[in-house]
Amino acid sequence: MGRIMFTVYILHSEKHDKIYVGYTTNLDERFKSHNELGTRGWTIKYRPWKIIHTEVFHTKKEAMAREKQLKSGQGRQWIRHTFVKG
Repeated sequence: MGRIMFTVYILHSEKHDKIYVGYTTNLDERFKSHNELGTRGWTIKYRPWKIIHTEVFHTKKEAMAREKQLKSGQGRQWIRHTFVKG
């Protein structure tokens, strides 16, 4: 059995110019939840979402640390500068 990997992902809603950062062990299911299946939460208001960046980590601790970093002011600035040029 393979080792569980943790994916940090960045979503962008072009329609609403919103960014969302999260992490998961199953990106396909998580993305489907954000865009289609979810009925509660912040992300349902800003559909549709596009995945604009992913990073894979071996441990949950690493993924959580990177997610926190990307959610900081500096991280959000980097995201906008690197991926959301408008």
